Parts: sequence; C-alpha cells; structure tokens
Amino acid sequence: MGVFRIAVFASGRGSNFQALVDAQSNGLIDGEISLLVCDKPQAAVVERARKAGVDCFLFQPKDYASREDYEREIAAELSKRGIDLIVLAGYMRLLTSVLVEPYSGRMINIHPSLLPSFSGKDAIKQALDYGVKMTGITVHFVDGGMDTGPVIAQRAVEILEGDDEDSLSQRIHAMEQQLYPEVVTWFTKGMVELNGRNVAIAAPAKR
Repeated sequence: MGVFRIAVFASGRGSNFQALVDAQSNGLIDGEISLLVCDKPQAAVVERARKAGVDCFLFQPKDYASREDYEREIAAELSKRGIDLIVLAGYMRLLTSVLVEPYSGRMINIHPSLLPSFSGKDAIKQALDYGVKMTGITVHFVDGGMDTGPVIAQRAVEILEGDDEDSLSQRIHAMEQQLYPEVVTWFTKGMVELNGRNVAIAAPAKR
C-alpha cells in the first residue's frame, strides 16, 4: 500500500490540527497530513499549516451560491490527492451528502462531551448548566446528522467544584490533543472496524 493520506478540516486556532502534525512528526501517525481545508483564510490554523508544510485549500463560503458548490470543489481536491481519511478538527460548518456519502466510514469528528449527551454547540457550557459531575470527549464517525455518527472512542473528564467554562475547557482540550492523534493512528493501521453503529478496534492490520 502507498502512503495513508489525511485531510484536516478546521476553522479556528488549530490546536487539534497542531497535535496531529506533532504526532506525525514524532512518528506516531504512520501517514501524511496532506491537506488543510479551511473556510476562514485568516484563521490561525492556516499559519500552523504553512509552518508545517501542509498544503491548504482555503475558501470563503459567501463566494459560492450553495454549500454543495464549495463542497464539490473540496471533493475534487480530496480526490486529486487520494485522501484516505478526513479529520474534522474544529470545522464549524455542517456537511452535505456531497462529502459525507463518498467518505462514509472515512470521516471523523471530535466533540467535547460524552455523546449522545450535550450534542451541538456550546457542549461544555451545556454540561456545566445541567450540573453533571462527569463530561468528556467523543471521537465519532460523521454521518450527516448533528454529532450523531457511530462512536469510535470516548474519554471521561470529571467536573470539579468551582469549574467554569475556561477551566473545564482547558482540561477537555488537553485530553482531545491526546486522544485524537491516537484514534487517527488506529485508522492508519487499519484497526477500526465499523458494523452498523458498533465500532471495534482490532489488532493492527499488516500493511
């Protein structure tokens, strides 16, 4: 097999993107982060990508008539580069079937709660407002719904007395930066098996 190629979609600071780049540099991810897709050309993640030598596909949604129009351009870029896995890392746009269908089982997202609890926006604030004692992070497949795809991995984060959004966010983001590269590694090693809504992590496949 050839190189396992990864595209990262991001819209903001790019802390999870950086964690993935670092994991690749350290030899943890046996693959290549080949492309950053970003809908905000001025976002900090773009500079991170340039420093890492990762090609960028930058666009502004307002320049297109529809979401499907810009997604067709993205799909062409992904196809041209032979992308094996799409990793959403703070990409703040819902995806349509133009991308979701051809990459079914090959597109993942990370969410700052233990899904199915607290899906959608402001998940950390939702958990604090609800008063739960435990929240966490979830890596899941993308299926076109709002955080509804099959769960690949979860990690719990305890909510401490006196936590606010900032303090809880810091611990959640630190755990994201550990877990997400690990999960991507499972894909590069052929370890992820999807059966309906059930995801199993097998022994590494021989490549």
